[in-house]
Amino acid sequence: MTQTAEDIKACYPLFGEDEYREVLARKRAVSEEVHDRAKIDQVFDWTTTPEYQALNFGREALTINPAKACQPLGAVLCALGFRNTLPYVHGSQGCVAYFRTYFNRHFKEPIACVSDSMIEDAAVFGGHKNIFDGLNNAITVYKPEMVAVSTTCMAEVIGDDLNAFIGNARKEGHIAEDYPVPFAHTPSFVGSHTTGWDNMCEGILRYFTLNEMEGKQVGSNGRINIVPGFETYLGNYRGIRHLLDQMGVAYTMISDPTEVLDTPCDGTYRMYADGTSMDEVRDAPNAIDTLFLQPWQATKTRKFATDTWKHACRPIKIPMGLDGTDEFLMAVSELTGTPVPDALTKERGRLVDMMTDSHTWLHGKSFALWGDADFVYGMVRFLLELGAEPKHILCNHANKRWKKEVEALLAGSPYGASATVHLGKDLWHMRSLCFTDKPNFMIGNSYGKFIQRDTRRKGPEHEVPLIRIGFPIFDRHHLHRGSTLGYEGAMTILTTLVNAVLERLDDETMEMGVTDYAYDLVR
Repeated sequence: MTQTAEDIKACYPLFGEDEYREVLARKRAVSEEVHDRAKIDQVFDWTTTPEYQALNFGREALTINPAKACQPLGAVLCALGFRNTLPYVHGSQGCVAYFRTYFNRHFKEPIACVSDSMIEDAAVFGGHKNIFDGLNNAITVYKPEMVAVSTTCMAEVIGDDLNAFIGNARKEGHIAEDYPVPFAHTPSFVGSHTTGWDNMCEGILRYFTLNEMEGKQVGSNGRINIVPGFETYLGNYRGIRHLLDQMGVAYTMISDPTEVLDTPCDGTYRMYADGTSMDEVRDAPNAIDTLFLQPWQATKTRKFATDTWKHACRPIKIPMGLDGTDEFLMAVSELTGTPVPDALTKERGRLVDMMTDSHTWLHGKSFALWGDADFVYGMVRFLLELGAEPKHILCNHANKRWKKEVEALLAGSPYGASATVHLGKDLWHMRSLCFTDKPNFMIGNSYGKFIQRDTRRKGPEHEVPLIRIGFPIFDRHHLHRGSTLGYEGAMTILTTLVNAVLERLDDETMEMGVTDYAYDLVR
């Protein structure tokens, strides 16, 4: 079927037309060797049972939809947060295409990132030639002030040494002796995207400060360093800046990709836009302290700041929800001697007012959720503050200490009594849980929509609606511009949650004269 310019149709409803239905049916019959509908229904029903769940949770050699991404993806995001910096991945071109498209789909922005395109010969002889030519070409063509190098599986498996390769590139004249090329080894087969962010952040801070500590004095610049971690809500960078600006304190945000990932459409392409400057990084050891907004994912960078910069790195939790934001502001106040201003006290009061308005709808509602360690911790804490009940809590790449801390958080609230925390599990495990011990809602990234579809297929009464909060969000637009941190972020989360509850109520009471028995406009 040929489309016309006057009537362009997307895949839906285009693929629902007779011609496409015939093509797809023929493809299934000839090429896909599909089972008949009765067999498919039989297997589907079996996968919703406790019997299948036991088998599912017993698997060891297979991961299905892991609820995490790989290290280099996190390294790329970290590098994008530094001024005039080009992320450079030493490895195969296909991997970098994956990183770029992953971010393209989430941020709806072009992503500047290059690869030195290692292929079969590099796997045998090493990728030193790729990095020599790649660095030279990248600097010549794209003219960054800094290139931040990370690695893929291919480079790591063959044992390529970035320190040696970059050093030899300088000796042989491929790059200038003083040109900044920080690096981090980021093997994809261990850790996750948050590990990669941490490794790259530590690599950049190490490059500019490890051998330049002479004359540095803690507290001499009167600033606070803020390390956001792997953060994909651009409103969170702006929200934290808002809190600190309201307090009138000086600070340095270490890695801020806000501008380069949210550039205006005005006819000018910006490959580089703002971010943390090299001078700010060099001055960072002189700060009063360094605060890590997502401490569970920044262990390597925090160790460097503690050991090399001699910062206390005051322990705080992610500033999500009421208590989390309160603790962050009090930490800043105590470190700087600056009181929390009335303007922020009013913001806090508005959040408390919203919580009071909505608690009757959220009270007793159960939620399954997954994501990165700090995000999940903060979300569990806020749900408990709202009187909601976390039910199935999953983080694929957290550790046992994190699990104990989340369990202690749950034990401190009556709303955490029915919750279970799962480490090292994936979204196929979460699917089983949603069938055998149904929550009212799920909170997570776009991949949860497949769980929602499966639960709905079993019947409307089994459906578990997905509330899209997290990363990545591919199938909705502009959510990445919002916020989840601070009082404003808590208001956004609260609004999203309570309106999801009310939308679900509408879905369940649509039948005229049967279920529409309430005053629907008074909620």
